[in-house]
Amino acid sequence: MEKIELAKQKKQVKKRNRFIFRSAILVVLFGALVFAIVSNLTAEEEAAVDIKEQAPDFQLDRVANNEDEVESSLQLSDLEGKGVMLNFWATYCEPCEREMPYMEELYPKYKEQGVEIVAVSVDATELVIDKFVDHYNLSFPILHDKDSQVLDAYGIRPLPTTYFIDENGVVVDRVLGELSLERLEGYLQEIVPKGT
Repeated sequence: MEKIELAKQKKQVKKRNRFIFRSAILVVLFGALVFAIVSNLTAEEEAAVDIKEQAPDFQLDRVANNEDEVESSLQLSDLEGKGVMLNFWATYCEPCEREMPYMEELYPKYKEQGVEIVAVSVDATELVIDKFVDHYNLSFPILHDKDSQVLDAYGIRPLPTTYFIDENGVVVDRVLGELSLERLEGYLQEIVPKGT
């Protein structure tokens, strides 16, 4: 009888130890998960150019098929005095593709009011960008960030990401994700230069 009782106690001790060990592992894994999530969120916020900050200047080449201008490149600071919609996108991004026709539709109206739409593609090759531009008959400046320098400078995570910059080069709004026609127009109205 004593042996049975002793065996039961050993079994209970083993069960309790296993439970404690498994619980400790779960707590450690949960802690690591929370740490990873918090680290990613903080890194994303720290890396991004925020509202009310000066938009970092850059110069990128225009896509060949989109060159109505004499200049083969565009520098953000050259647009000072205009409102700027700065859109980061890629041809493989479906939400980017859906919002491009809205940008093209509104471009002539807002260009007259002193707002420039600039789309920065992060695609690997210019060939796919050229095909995309031709397919949608885009007339606003399309720039190619082939080395992701501007993407990194702005801390871009999801595509599309759009910055709305006032005539003084200050970020007024930042939108992560796709814009509808109505939302896009609302943001464009915010960056129309005051003297217009």
